[in-house]
Amino acid sequence: MKSVLKLMACAAVITSLHTVANAKDLVVGVSWSNFQEERWKTDEAAIKAALEASGDKYISADAQSSAAKQLTDVESLIAQGANALIVLAQDSDAIGPAIEKAAAEGIPVVGYDRLIENPAAFYITFDNKEVGRMQAREVFKVKPEGNYVFIKGNSADPNADFLFAGQIEVLKEAIDAGKIKNVGEAYTDGWKPENAQKNMEQFLTANDNKVDAVVASNDGTAGGAIAALTAQGLAGSVPVSGQDADFAALNRVALGTQTVSVWKDSRELGKRAAEIAVELAGGKKMTEIEGVTTFNGGPKGVEMQSVFLAPLPITKDNLNVVIDAGWITKEAACQGVAAGSVAACN
Repeated sequence: MKSVLKLMACAAVITSLHTVANAKDLVVGVSWSNFQEERWKTDEAAIKAALEASGDKYISADAQSSAAKQLTDVESLIAQGANALIVLAQDSDAIGPAIEKAAAEGIPVVGYDRLIENPAAFYITFDNKEVGRMQAREVFKVKPEGNYVFIKGNSADPNADFLFAGQIEVLKEAIDAGKIKNVGEAYTDGWKPENAQKNMEQFLTANDNKVDAVVASNDGTAGGAIAALTAQGLAGSVPVSGQDADFAALNRVALGTQTVSVWKDSRELGKRAAEIAVELAGGKKMTEIEGVTTFNGGPKGVEMQSVFLAPLPITKDNLNVVIDAGWITKEAACQGVAAGSVAACN
């Protein structure tokens, strides 16, 4: 009888180990805030590919920029049997009840790209303060003095303030010395390009078009700012920053209307997020995730377990990097570019 019990115990241990080790057939639910930015489709493809490779299932919901819809989306993903959640928050505070519900049911949550300041959520992103520093550095190289405008991100997204903090950190000395004057700064509701354009139009009007540089926080807001500059015949003469390496933005970099787009290879971000979600669902502790670090730099100072990936600024001078990496084709990056004007397009 004892030998039978021993065999049963061993079988149970082996079965348990097999389940955790292989973690096959897990369901990972992904809640997207929207697909307004082109990059989110790239992120989604990377998450899907990683889950397919691990033998797990992808389900998703699009909140269509509605914080209220995102709450019901997460509930729906849980009801559909999600073993883990990846959440790109529309509003980092409003998503709180959904995170608490998942935690209460033992479902791990990965806060994707945007901080959800709750210790129940793992946080994976790029170093957004460094992204802000990179944006400001590249604009400052072109215009080390003059009237600066800051087109910030969505006020409900902590990344907007991380980016701005990095930007100001780089420019503070020149601002304090009076070499740079902040003649306008505004959040961009919903990160929408049309709102960025309106803000930029107002700043141009208020300053009689005397704007020397624009630090825009992503490629969508950069596109809106550039549209306003174009209407006044200023595009190409005023440096503008961005981030995400959207195809249209990389083409603007090649054409000279945008100075920099900070590339955050979202293929890697999506892959790692999917892997972490599966690991957490399989029983791994947050502190056991490869590359994990403790982060408490959010607005509320909550201690979070986090993974940060490294960004890279893309300018005319290194445009070849994103082409060589297969992020964008040479044809798409170089459309309309004059022969001989950009090395990567030759």
